[in-house]
Amino acid sequence: MSEATAPPLRADADGSVPAAVHAPTDHLDLPFFQPQHLEMAGELATWTPLQQVDESDDRAACRAWVRRLGDAGWLRYCVPAAFGGALPQLDSRALVIAREQLAFHSPLADFAFAMQGLGSGAITLAGTPRQCADYLPAVARGEKIAAFALSEADAGSDVSAMTTIASTVDLTMDKGQKGSKFVLKGSKTWISNGGLADFYCVFAKTEPGAGSRGISAFIVDRDTSGLDDSAHIAVMSPHPLASLVFDGCELPSGALLGPPGGGFKLAMQTLDIFRASVAGAALGMARRALFEARLHARQRKMFGQTLADFQLTQARIGEMAALIDAAALLTYRAAWLRDRSMAGEPGAGGKTADAASARQRSVAAAMAKMTATENAQRVIDMALQMHGGLGVKVGTKVESLYRGIRSLRIYEGATEVQQLIIGKAVLQE
Repeated sequence: MSEATAPPLRADADGSVPAAVHAPTDHLDLPFFQPQHLEMAGELATWTPLQQVDESDDRAACRAWVRRLGDAGWLRYCVPAAFGGALPQLDSRALVIAREQLAFHSPLADFAFAMQGLGSGAITLAGTPRQCADYLPAVARGEKIAAFALSEADAGSDVSAMTTIASTVDLTMDKGQKGSKFVLKGSKTWISNGGLADFYCVFAKTEPGAGSRGISAFIVDRDTSGLDDSAHIAVMSPHPLASLVFDGCELPSGALLGPPGGGFKLAMQTLDIFRASVAGAALGMARRALFEARLHARQRKMFGQTLADFQLTQARIGEMAALIDAAALLTYRAAWLRDRSMAGEPGAGGKTADAASARQRSVAAAMAKMTATENAQRVIDMALQMHGGLGVKVGTKVESLYRGIRSLRIYEGATEVQQLIIGKAVLQE
């Protein structure tokens, strides 16, 4: 993999590197990508280092990033062209590139971008024309912040265990016409952008006895009566999280997102699109750790030479580079496979072929997510160790990366879940 394209920078006195560092892009010159992907990467690599945002308050910073990403047009990659997006449909390779570039600079910038896509993804996939028009253009402009509300205290990986209920209430409307509404009761937790979002895509049971087939999806605006999203959750790295309580929230029939009982499938489809992009974020953080490690090793004087002159250091740097490359190839393959399928796979036909293709995409995304996040954790740990005492000093880049990478091994499907997906598929071959 190539080094960062910007000229080498000198470290600050405390060992940290100035923020204006360009992420590498040369490694993207692969058959997986098209010219427009490479052009996008180059433009984003130039734009991102110029955005200096105070991240001491993660919620204020997230709002600032959403505004900047929206004003610059980057959030247009989170929605389809019909509703203000940059491309005809969501493009996994573009999402991976964006998250890799942003995470190299700021994991919180990556988070702000990703949640606009994930939070509105269910609307993109299943929304009515009216729902799409009401929400997606505002998401693309950064005017509305989106959130995806699936997890509960006892229903994370086991989605069917959720207890939030959406009951149907029949109504008599004007002129004797019949209608209905939904009443939402329950709670969600670990919700990214919780307390910050302008709307939530919420998953709840409409048929409690039907397991995962009884789950439906709804759009819930933040100002809905009975919604309390004030319970913020503090975590080890800046990340706006909150628990949500729905105390008899009344939703019109038009809030239903997709068909009744189609919520579980919709949630999985949404997560499937963005799973490979999580790997992209991990790659960005790992590449930044390698950049920091190289710079520190070249400048740190020890025993009459630099840290980089020691063979042990060279071996570690080599291992870090190989771990990143291995994860990158799996990540780019996963994104390419999904994009190819959306464009129509050559030779695919019939339900058997479609099922096999879907399984291939799911396994590829699981491999990418698992490998990239686990490898990034190893790379960042090695970079921190190489920095010695500076590595654990609050405020240095490798220290923040060490905290930031940890959650990626858990959210949107923990590593263990990805292992199960892969293992079951291999056994079925």
